[in-house]
Amino acid sequence: MRFGFEIVDASHVFAQSEFKVFADALAMNGGIVNALKIDGAGTFSRSEIDDLTETARANGAKGLAYIIYEDEPRSPILKFMTSEEITGVTAAVGAQKGDIVFFGADTFNTASKALGAVRSACGEKLGLKDPNKAAWLWVTDFPMYEKGDDRKIDFAHNPFSMPDGGMESLQTKDPLDIGANQYDLVCNGYEMASGAIRNHKPEIMYKAFELVGYGNEVVDKKFGHMIKAFEYGVPPHGGMAFGLDRLLMVLFDLPNIRDIYAFPKNGNAQDMMMGSPSEVDDNQLKELGINIVKRG
Repeated sequence: MRFGFEIVDASHVFAQSEFKVFADALAMNGGIVNALKIDGAGTFSRSEIDDLTETARANGAKGLAYIIYEDEPRSPILKFMTSEEITGVTAAVGAQKGDIVFFGADTFNTASKALGAVRSACGEKLGLKDPNKAAWLWVTDFPMYEKGDDRKIDFAHNPFSMPDGGMESLQTKDPLDIGANQYDLVCNGYEMASGAIRNHKPEIMYKAFELVGYGNEVVDKKFGHMIKAFEYGVPPHGGMAFGLDRLLMVLFDLPNIRDIYAFPKNGNAQDMMMGSPSEVDDNQLKELGINIVKRG
């Protein structure tokens, strides 16, 4: 059973699609077709769907295809779809009368980001976000690795976290099946705290970076200070950092975190109260051993 607001990989449904948008996406290196069902949103007006399309575009998508489920499915894209594809995607997301399904067709990262933004916007349109409530949750079971848009293996989040299963996992598992000992604390959709159990063993650090294409010499060059510290016998350790400013933004229901900062910067990264950044005189530059070399 599928639930509303879940983003589902529907690439297998459209593997032979004649809809150019889907076919082009799946022909890309790392392309995917994701589907997002929104329960009870089949009553969205054309202007509301247009607003959601702009939200998707603002997050990297080229557009936003959709199917509205009434007595029969309705959509401008149905003429490009076979009955098997319509049945397949309906089953994949569990769509019923009164629902709407949106599609994200692009690289994995772009399609996921765009539909994630559409999902959040739908929550607001449907009145599902209550600013008077602080809804907390833990996010765990992070993947250690992911495939980027270039289909190469890379770290999904923090390369210095301890992989679940340690060296054995790195040596025996597919990198995409390896978890990371990481955790986030989220409130109302905002990350409030993030942390991990850290990798504290040089041999595991070397192996973790080897899987993304970095040899020992690169690790020594970039992170030699950590490797050297580990050699003295670092105990298992971990922790997390808390974002108090984000928490206050959520609790006061403010639209921008700059409304919390004591000395916020504007869109040009200027602190208007302190007049920063500003020019420094030659004596200050000399004290810091800085020379300004003008090009041209």
